[in-house]
Amino acid sequence: MATITITGLPVATVINDADVLPIVQSDVTKQLTKTLLFTSPTMVTPALGIVASGNISSCTSTNMVLTTPAIGAATGTSLTATGTIVSTGTAGVGYATGAGGAVTQLTSRTTGVTLNKTTGAITMFSAAGSTTAATFTVTNSTVAATDVIILNQKSGTNLYDLLVTAVAAGSFNITFRSTSGTATDAPVINFAVIKAVTA
Repeated sequence: MATITITGLPVATVINDADVLPIVQSDVTKQLTKTLLFTSPTMVTPALGIVASGNISSCTSTNMVLTTPAIGAATGTSLTATGTIVSTGTAGVGYATGAGGAVTQLTSRTTGVTLNKTTGAITMFSAAGSTTAATFTVTNSTVAATDVIILNQKSGTNLYDLLVTAVAAGSFNITFRSTSGTATDAPVINFAVIKAVTA
């Protein structure tokens, strides 16, 4: 097909719905309209370059690869990573407000408690410390049998050994004994559930 030079065409400043741009493909003239150009066009593997603005909140199944993005304050329901997730700031990695809770043990130090949170504090029943080990159960619906439970003593007059001696779906056991002091106190135990798997 011969090349035709066209000169003197007016410069378009606005494109209207009725405007048509003719193009020739395989010797067939086709129409390129405003709708095809600007109304929900489908782009296949485009090289967008630097995008100045826009909104991709409704995109799905995009499988985009983001290289060194500045995410800012992001929210979501899950995050899957094949590499290491690290924090270089002072805030560290942990649980957000609302993930935790608190519960107080009633009746005795072997009375079970229920707290369905992934982190929190357990205030033990006020009693004299004892060097004899005892155990109580924490019922917690967030716990899976494969999870790891972290414990530490937040407060209390006496010092205590704290051990997780069983983990099951929906619960874990805390075994404790005083290692320093037998005064009457109500120690507080902090705990955190670390989600884990065996495969």
